[in-house]
Parts: sequence; structure tokens; C-alpha cells
Amino acid sequence: MRRNAPSPQVPRFDPRGWRRASRCGPNGGNCVEINLTCDGVAGVRDSKRATGDVALAVPTRRWNDFIALVRTGRLDLA
Repeated sequence: MRRNAPSPQVPRFDPRGWRRASRCGPNGGNCVEINLTCDGVAGVRDSKRATGDVALAVPTRRWNDFIALVRTGRLDLA
């Protein structure tokens, strides 16, 4: 029988720390929100689920690597 690995605990992010990109507009649209209030961890969630749980919790360093790739255009689909 295979056992499930225990889930790592998601840190408690300050609810006032959620931010979204300025290009999302006032209605949110298809955007994500980021929270950097916990040392070393970036919380990411869907802006349409603003009261929902954190969808991703990644090391801040990896989040910064991802943002750098986006800014250089290396992740563009076109």
C-alpha cells in the first residue's frame, strides 16, 4: 500500500499583503495575486478567489527567477 507524503505547511500570509499587477484592471480579470509577507516564501492565488486559499507557495528566489524570465520574454508563446 502506498502512503501519501505529508503536505508541507503553507505559511500564514498577511491578508493585507496581496497585490496584483496594475494591468489586471479594476475587475481582476484573469490575474494572479502575489503575497511576499512571509520571509523566503511567495504566495500566489487566483484574483477571482481573493478570499480563497493560497494556490502556490514557492521560494521567493524561484518566484524572482520566474519574473525575470517573464520580463525577458523567454516564456512568450508567440
